Amino acid sequence: MLIDIFHDTVCPWCRIGKKHLFDALTQWQEQEVHIRWHPFLLDNTIPAEGYEFRSFMQKRKGIEREQLQHLFDSTRRAGEAAGVKLDFDKIGLAVNTKLSHELITLAPAKVKNDVVEAIYKAYFEDGLNIADINVLVAIGTAYQMDARELRLLLNDRAVADAVVAESTFARLNGINSVPFFMINNNVKIDGSYSVEIFLQALNRAALIDISAKIW
Repeated sequence: MLIDIFHDTVCPWCRIGKKHLFDALTQWQEQEVHIRWHPFLLDNTIPAEGYEFRSFMQKRKGIEREQLQHLFDSTRRAGEAAGVKLDFDKIGLAVNTKLSHELITLAPAKVKNDVVEAIYKAYFEDGLNIADINVLVAIGTAYQMDARELRLLLNDRAVADAVVAESTFARLNGINSVPFFMINNNVKIDGSYSVEIFLQALNRAALIDISAKIW
């Protein structure tokens, strides 16, 4: 079973959707699963130093500060229901996520899922700047990536260009929002639906695969 996940590392619904999918996979266990992570840069125009988080979000959403707080509260509750923490009070910066996706690209396959979760945790629980190379190197070295080599690669223009190109390719192919999941190249989930919906999608993809093999 192949699952392609399109996400951004500052998207709270991506973290919720990831949790729902992985909870579904824990229950499912019908086939070996391979996961591929794909970058979807929500805003690649944000400068390296970032923007003040709440002001940026108010402008982006076109809402007042009180409405923004209601949005944060409802999203936080959705996270709690899913089993993930979203502490918007700790987030000080809206950041460009390109560098964090570079780390995910560079992470070895066996730890890639863990690195994704560590980046989400750093941003949504610890309030860290995930556009800061030092923060990302610390995450990488926690998963046995070599600090010196990682720092060099995170400064490599070719790696950055590949992330931007992949994000652009996703948009050109009709993906307009995240999270977006593609299971076995034939079953799509556009959003952070429930564990039950993911289980249904996994079963449907498996049945389609079986039918294709029969015919």
